[in-house]
Amino acid sequence: MPDLPLAGQVALVTGGAKRIGRSIALKLAADGADVVVNYQRSKDDAEKLVTSIAATGRRAAAVQADVSRAADVKTLFADISRRMGRLDILVNNAGMFFAAPVLELTEEQWDAIMATNLKAQFLCAQAAAPLMKQQGRGRIINISSIGGLLAWPAFTHYCVSKAGVIMLTRCLARAFGPEITVNSVAPGTIQFPGETPDEDYIRRTPLHRVGKGEDIADTVAFLAKSDFITGQTFVVDGGRTLV
Repeated sequence: MPDLPLAGQVALVTGGAKRIGRSIALKLAADGADVVVNYQRSKDDAEKLVTSIAATGRRAAAVQADVSRAADVKTLFADISRRMGRLDILVNNAGMFFAAPVLELTEEQWDAIMATNLKAQFLCAQAAAPLMKQQGRGRIINISSIGGLLAWPAFTHYCVSKAGVIMLTRCLARAFGPEITVNSVAPGTIQFPGETPDEDYIRRTPLHRVGKGEDIADTVAFLAKSDFITGQTFVVDGGRTLV
């Protein structure tokens, strides 16, 4: 049996219980990593995912935390150190998405999306970096969005938060090198079985399809293995941002 490229490494996927986060967790486990699945409210989904990962021979744990809160992040990373003894890969995936016209957007809505989509990524990276530097190596992969590159007026708050993730990635890449690489993956529309196809996206996109969770997971896994890429944003959108 060939050696698995991430064997012996430990990965944390925030918001990892469902959808893209779940796809990422499964891919990293398939490549040999032990995986911590962070969740806020999706306990049942997280525990089912952990059971699936453990069945492959990997270590896995589900840990509840609101990663937009510094106290929760501190507890989360202490728990990871206790359970796993190290941290090699952080995937900042937790996020939220909802529409709100600019003139009707409330302060509470603005604060909520900034806290979940941007502040949480900063807090987790800040907590992960000392652990990674101590062992001399680490990979941080932030999930952004093509919304951070395109202007969608009905999603201004979301677009600003994801644009912030892209710049956060660049700043952290400079701050955390040379031991730690920091990169971002910007998905286009990603859909899962049973969802109504986004026909407008399919029509506009050169590859004429929406993305799958595996498309994002494969890119994350590539960056987890790479030794000479940092500060970059990988757009995984079927060419949507070309149109």
